[in-house]
Amino acid sequence: MEYIIERQHKFSLGLKELIRYRELFYFFAWRDIKVKYKQAALGFLWAILQPLAMMMIFTLIFSRGLRVSSEGIPYPIFALSGLIIWNIFSNGLLNSANSMVANANIIKKIYFPRLIIPMSSILTALFDFCFSLLIYIAVLIFYNHNTDWLRVLYCLPVSIVLTVMTTLGLGTFLAALNVKYRDFQYVLPFMIQFLLFVNPVLYSSKIFENGWLAWVMRLNPIANAINLSRSAFTGNAIDWMSVGLGFLVALCFLLAGVYTFRKTEAYFADLA
Repeated sequence: MEYIIERQHKFSLGLKELIRYRELFYFFAWRDIKVKYKQAALGFLWAILQPLAMMMIFTLIFSRGLRVSSEGIPYPIFALSGLIIWNIFSNGLLNSANSMVANANIIKKIYFPRLIIPMSSILTALFDFCFSLLIYIAVLIFYNHNTDWLRVLYCLPVSIVLTVMTTLGLGTFLAALNVKYRDFQYVLPFMIQFLLFVNPVLYSSKIFENGWLAWVMRLNPIANAINLSRSAFTGNAIDWMSVGLGFLVALCFLLAGVYTFRKTEAYFADLA
């Protein structure tokens, strides 16, 4: 059997090739999950304890201390509705940006679609999201919060898709740059910490109703993903125009990330 390795279009995900090598998604994702939790005494419980601990800390600081508005719902529910989406983005971006360097040995030995590596890193973040969602449902039950579950069924998936598109776009872009410029692995943790406070994870985006900051929030795909997820639980009206703008920006990120990745992937084995 012969395989012909052809150059992919720079704006293409190479879906046919990704489907052909689909088993590698499971291999890389499950390997990363095992490495992450195998040596931990509490194992997968950390996927539950981390968002729960963050929720409690932020509730004490922002709700009890700074009296931040939570749009009429208990602040733990408000904070978790932002954190479950934010953790997909932050963990997925950090893992995917460092994924090519971390897998340098494999890249040098065999051929497979390189996009599988950063995409698998985002799958690992989605695995943690499943545990966070269970915690969120438990918190909703604890507070006996009235929830429109029908609305959740279409708001939450759209929010996740928007987040994954943004994460994949930025992740592939940074993964390509990180191979050549290792400075990004030091800048990235600081950048993620900065973005946590730029996005409405711990506060309401309604404080930016006017001015240029309001437009920044409307164009910010992660802010839109958080607001869309949160609206399912707050009952607030959904600004579908902003969601549409967020998808356009996320698509631009995705195209730019894939283009940069495709343009530089021929040199990954040499540089990594």
